Amino acid sequence: MRRISLHNVRTRLTLWYVAVLAGVLVIYGGITSAALLLQLRGQLDRLAIEDLETVEGFLSFRPDGRVFLRSDYHDHPYPSEMTQRLMEVWSADGTLLFRNALLGGRALGGPPPPDEGAGAYSQRSVKLADGTPVRLVSRRHAVEGRPTVIRVGFSEQPMRQRFHQVVIGLLAGLPLALGLAGAGGYFLAKRALSPVERMARRAHEINADQLSARLDVENPHDELGLLARAFNETLSRLERSFDQLRRFTSDASHELRTPLTALRSVGEVGLRKQGSAEHYREVIASMLEESSRLTRLVDSLLTISRADAGQIRLESTAIPVLPFAREVGSFIEVLAEEKQQSLVMEGDESAAVFAGRLILRQVLVNLLDNAIKYSPAGGRVRVRVLSEPEKVSIEVRDSGPGIAAAHRDRVFDRFYRVDESRSREGGGTGLGLAIAKWGAEVHGGRLELECPPEGGCVFRVVLPAIPEQTFRESSGNLQPSRSL
Repeated sequence: MRRISLHNVRTRLTLWYVAVLAGVLVIYGGITSAALLLQLRGQLDRLAIEDLETVEGFLSFRPDGRVFLRSDYHDHPYPSEMTQRLMEVWSADGTLLFRNALLGGRALGGPPPPDEGAGAYSQRSVKLADGTPVRLVSRRHAVEGRPTVIRVGFSEQPMRQRFHQVVIGLLAGLPLALGLAGAGGYFLAKRALSPVERMARRAHEINADQLSARLDVENPHDELGLLARAFNETLSRLERSFDQLRRFTSDASHELRTPLTALRSVGEVGLRKQGSAEHYREVIASMLEESSRLTRLVDSLLTISRADAGQIRLESTAIPVLPFAREVGSFIEVLAEEKQQSLVMEGDESAAVFAGRLILRQVLVNLLDNAIKYSPAGGRVRVRVLSEPEKVSIEVRDSGPGIAAAHRDRVFDRFYRVDESRSREGGGTGLGLAIAKWGAEVHGGRLELECPPEGGCVFRVVLPAIPEQTFRESSGNLQPSRSL
């Protein structure tokens, strides 16, 4: 059996439950006891008032000026817990006219003050000379035309005894009730938290090699079920991240090994063979080509790594999109000329975005390079800038074979290639579209792919637009806006 410890949630829950229950019971017991005391005191008051109203009609004066109860008066029966009546009659000038035998030499109080019994009734608690508590009711009344003050009282001792018995009973039952409640609360807490223990044991069994394992969801609609589902979703994200990391590491290793192997092979061949200066120039040129490819790959990997780590600062400024696209196209146009392709730039001259020039340039260079690479010789690459009230779209359309629907969701994955027509023999690293997508998203936009039925692919960069007036005011001012 598990040891009870304050470190356990079930123990703390039980203690809190018992503490709250104890407070509630104490408050309830106090209110109940106070209500009982008021009820018993009210009962005494009612008995005294009824008796006072009864005896008023049976009082008469003796010749000596004293008051007596006539013989036709009979005491009314009282409840067994009540004592018999205690009564005094005083004259208006403070003379004692009557005191019943139960009082003996004790007094219910001194001469009445002027305001005693002036209203309907006066009610108060007094103590006799022997300390007996009495509930007293007074009233002014005319006996045979003479003003008097009649006092009728009942001892509060039986009432207090009953009140004390009830309080003692409540106090005696409180520990038992709390003990039973604590045991029941601990059992319920243990039962309620048992799924958490099972989830904890299951979670301890999951490691990096078992990320496909999941927690059991006993009730998907309660809080623990929601916790298990959230944990399972976290495991799913971790599993995808680990899979991507493994795939990225494997692909990066493979991509790096290819140019390194080529460099080594070319160098070994050049060393084994004796040749002319022209032969060595060809060997060196081949090695430089592979070195250039390796440099581009390392630069792309560094960009991806820094982007994932959030270490790239984005220095944003207002950019006229179409002139900026023409500027980028002028640097990459030489690649299109080698394949006798035409590069067309068109669209809205007033469209402008607030973006980082270096990152937006890299996005366009990657998209244009991709379009030129997979368009046939003599084809056309078209760049069109579209402006809408809240966004600007930059469309790069090639005239290549297009991408099958089964591959469109993965073309932005790192190192992903669709087929042999998009293989590394074309000089690509498989990271260009991934970097372009990141560059669009970091500016608050997105990169979309559309493959029309007539062929080719349209890569669309959608970015938030800035109003033309704002662009004119900020044009030419480089203002840092945020950091990554």
